[in-house]
Amino acid sequence: MQIITSSNADPTNMSTSINPDTVVTTVSAPQYVLESMLTALREGRISEAVDDFDDHFTFNDHGLELEFADKERLSEFLRKSRELFPDTVLEVISIFECGDYLIAEWKITATETLASGSLQLRSPISLPGASIVCVENGRIISWSDYYDQGRSRRIRLAAHFTEWTEY
Repeated sequence: MQIITSSNADPTNMSTSINPDTVVTTVSAPQYVLESMLTALREGRISEAVDDFDDHFTFNDHGLELEFADKERLSEFLRKSRELFPDTVLEVISIFECGDYLIAEWKITATETLASGSLQLRSPISLPGASIVCVENGRIISWSDYYDQGRSRRIRLAAHFTEWTEY
């Protein structure tokens, strides 16, 4: 996964430069935690990304109607997402912060590949969404993703984490 931030944020030096000719602002601790987690995901360091979550957390994917409160299960979800959509690019468009809460507006582009007999069908995905994240004491305690599930084409991902009951 590749992550692009429109604000040119650099979590390694904790400063953000909107434009070299304008004001330089300091990245807050909650924003740094968010950007650090997203960088770890982009680089495939899923265990490190999940380590940014508190031991008692919730992760809600409202598009897929999935909730995780266990780091092992969240890791599995993130790995499966990376497996199914390996060319995913997440562009962070803007981040709004209020206290311990962050709202990140983003756009994901990826490719869905489906097998149809001996053919591989590739279909592009472009999906806008938002995440609401709460960070306390440098740890993520809640994360909620909001987007249109129908446009996301992530039903195979959801199916992997949904328990089926036959009657």
